[in-house]
This record gives sequence, structure tokens and C-alpha cells, in this order.
Amino acid sequence: MGNYRGLGTLIACLFLLCPLPSPACPAACHCSATEVDCTKQDLHEVPQNLSANTSTLWLGYNFITVLRPHSFPFLPVLLRLSLPHNHLGMIHSQALVGLTVLQELDLSNNYLTVLTSEAFLPLISLVMLNLGSNRLGELEPRVLYVLPQLQVLLLHSNPWVCTCSIQPLWHWLSHNREKIKEKSLLLCRFPEQLNKYPIMAFRNESFRQCQENSLLAQDYAFFLLIGPFSFLASIFLCIFMGSITVVCHNLRKESYFWRRLTFCRVH
Repeated sequence: MGNYRGLGTLIACLFLLCPLPSPACPAACHCSATEVDCTKQDLHEVPQNLSANTSTLWLGYNFITVLRPHSFPFLPVLLRLSLPHNHLGMIHSQALVGLTVLQELDLSNNYLTVLTSEAFLPLISLVMLNLGSNRLGELEPRVLYVLPQLQVLLLHSNPWVCTCSIQPLWHWLSHNREKIKEKSLLLCRFPEQLNKYPIMAFRNESFRQCQENSLLAQDYAFFLLIGPFSFLASIFLCIFMGSITVVCHNLRKESYFWRRLTFCRVH
């Protein structure tokens, strides 16, 4: 994966040395040769008429709520993207397509609750990711595994739910401690008895009960199958037993009839 990063950096340098013709600076922003500052401009979406030579894009303190598919225009040399203090609540799986040389992404102080690994797949050169001060209760570790160059991660000040479901994230964090910044602010919010408990203070023993009570996927599949099967089996059994009862009853009646008939013939 290091080759990808080197290739991305080389491409970025080539574009910076050979500037491309590009549209004018967005009306709400301030632009220099390679930097676009759109901070505090009441923006509700990412500006589209950005220079292809942009290497740094500041979009903080706006009102962007969603990063839609292909939110960013052709930005082949974008290295730094800053989106803090927006109202960002969703990142579409195709929102960051094309940002293969991006190295720093700041998504702090937003309303993010769920992140998908698909959204971060294009970021093969990302070195720093700031997800601090969002509304994340859980984070699927695959989001982090798809970032091969990640060196700095901030996850502080989120309402982490410290139940068994946080074990996969804790496992990743415990094996990448050197990448986690502001560890002291990485605290549980729920359940109440673990409020403000440091996630990094957990040990393998902390999740022993989860391992004892956990069921494998095939166990759940077994229970899902055995339920309907048992129901159908009970119906067939009832029908079978009912049929036997009816047959026995009819045989008993028939036997009684023949005994009466024989008795009448004798007398």
C-alpha cells in the first residue's frame, strides 16, 4: 500500500508543477494558488466550481448536512479537507470518490452517528482522521482497516456505548495505541455504570462474559430453522394423532355394532 501513497504524492506534485486550467474561485470563498477557504459562509453543500489545483479545502463552520455521491469535483491533488462544525449527519458511500491522494480529513464537531467502510475506501493515502465530538456510539473497525496509511486518529468526545458490541473497536484500538490521540478523552457514555470510564482501560477479561454468552452465526441460523420446523412438525403430529383417534373410535363403534348384530341373531 506504500506504493499507492508514493504514486499519489507523485501525481499531486506533477499537477502542482503543471497547473491545470480551472474555473474561477467560488463566490463565497477566498482562494490562493492551491488553497480554498470557505469557512463561515453559510454553505449547505460543497462548492462545485473549485480549481483542479486545490490542495487544501477549508469548509468548516457551515451548514452542510449530507455528503452526497460525488460531492467533490475533480480534485486530483487535494491533500487536506476540513469539515468541522457543520451539521454533517451522513456520508454517502460514494461521497469521497476521487480523493485518492487526500492525507488529512477533519470531520470533527458534527452529527455523525454511523460510518460505513465503503465511504472511506477511496482514501488510500489518508494519514490523519479526526472524528472527535460527533454522535458515534459505535464504530465498525472495518472503517479503519480500509485506511492503510492511517497514522493519527481522533475519536474523543463521542457518546460511546460500552457494551459487548464495542469489543471489535476496542480490539483495534488496543493494537494501534500509538495512532490514538487524546486517549484520556476516549470515554464511555453508556451504560450509566460505565459513564466516563476510559475505553482504553478495558482488558480482555472485561469482555469474558460477552464471549461466554455469545452465539455464533450458525447457532442463530439453527434456532431460526428449528422454530418453523418444530411448528410444522407439531401440526403434522396433531393431525396424525387426531387421525389415529378417529380411526380407533370408528373401529370401536364398528366392533360394538357387530357384537350387537351377532347377539340379535342368536336371540
